[in-house]
Amino acid sequence: MEAKAVLKYTRISPRKVSIVLDLIRNKPADYAMAILKHTPKAACEDLQKLLKSAMANAENNHNMDKSKLYISECYVCPGPILKRMRPRAQGRAFRIDKRTSHITLVLKEKAE
Repeated sequence: MEAKAVLKYTRISPRKVSIVLDLIRNKPADYAMAILKHTPKAACEDLQKLLKSAMANAENNHNMDKSKLYISECYVCPGPILKRMRPRAQGRAFRIDKRTSHITLVLKEKAE
């Protein structure tokens, strides 16, 4: 049995999100929440909300025990890129890529 939460089209680069996901992978859900609260990264705010959502899904939809949950899978995929132009010298234009992410978090119950 597993509970899943997906966050799509987040306006943060997948590279920045994956750094934080590496910190919480295979950790108990409560411990992962504490890590996210005390890590000064931009992705932590979105990941905290996503983890809360996954925990609520586990408790309400799958009748799982909240204290036994751990993060079994967490990964990020690149979403669509917003392309913007920036004026440069001599009439040229440089492209700025504003990257988006699709983040997936899967919780499972620890078997004892």
